[in-house]
This record gives sequence, C-alpha cells and structure tokens, in this order.
Amino acid sequence: MVAPRDDFRPTDLSALKERWAEYAKQKKLNTTAQREAIVEQFLRTQDHISIDELLARVRKRHPRVGYATVYRTLKLLVDGGLAVERQFGDGQARFEVVGAHHDHLICTSCGLILEFEDSEIEELQEKIAARLGGFSVLRHRHELYGLCPKAQGVPGGSCPREARKK
Repeated sequence: MVAPRDDFRPTDLSALKERWAEYAKQKKLNTTAQREAIVEQFLRTQDHISIDELLARVRKRHPRVGYATVYRTLKLLVDGGLAVERQFGDGQARFEVVGAHHDHLICTSCGLILEFEDSEIEELQEKIAARLGGFSVLRHRHELYGLCPKAQGVPGGSCPREARKK
C-alpha cells in the first residue's frame, strides 16, 4: 500500500546542524548571521521549498537578506549533502532536506506534492532492473504526475492541499 508521508521529518534537526557546522568548517566558510538564519529556516522546512519561498520566510526575521544569499546558501547545502534540488515540471527548482528515501505524487493543476514510500514499489523496481540486464539500482527518482480530485472535477472532490490548511 502507498502511504502518504504527512509526518515525514527527514532527520533530527540537531544532527543536521552538526553536519552543516562540520561542512562549513571543512570548507572554511565564513559564519554570518544571514547564512545561519537561512540554514536554520531551511533545515526546519518540512516541504519542498523554492528559493523565493525560503527568502520570504527568512525575511520575516531578517528583512535585509537578499535573493543571491539564499541562492548561494542553498547551493552550499546541496554541495554539503544536506539538501536535494528537485524539478517537478513547473519550471521552478524546489529544495528539500535530505532524509529517508521517498517518492512523490504531484498535482499538475494546484502544485500539491505528496511524499510517500512503498516497499512493494521498491522491490518491483529492483526486480525489473535485474531482469532487464542485471542492473543494480544505485539511486532513482519516482515521481507520479496527475490531478487531485478537485482538479479532476470530481463532484464534491476536494484538494488535499486545501484540507491541510484547515
């Protein structure tokens, strides 16, 4: 059964902060209040966030943070193995905190992104890879694109995104 991951939280925040501190030390990065605010906000993010969305959240406490600073910090987080950049077909890069493997279900109308994991799908992928040439899967992305019930026009159908806001 495919289980949505409403409670998905990649890793312990303190462990992520330690990994960031170690990476920054290793790369001899300057510690700035703006960069640390961006890192803190990003590591607390439980969804897939764009640069603009992260910038808006950080500016609530640090109004002078610029787009370029957020962009560069996210690049450092990706390079440091703390963030993953995703493209979900809307032309906008989104980032998520590195954590347990999961797959995505994306509504092409409203942009809702649901995370899920399913052991049967994972096992089937391994079997198919082996059968089609003896492959050993090292990594993969599984993204399903469709329409939520509201976007489909299902009578009485609602969007899970709207239900989450309530």
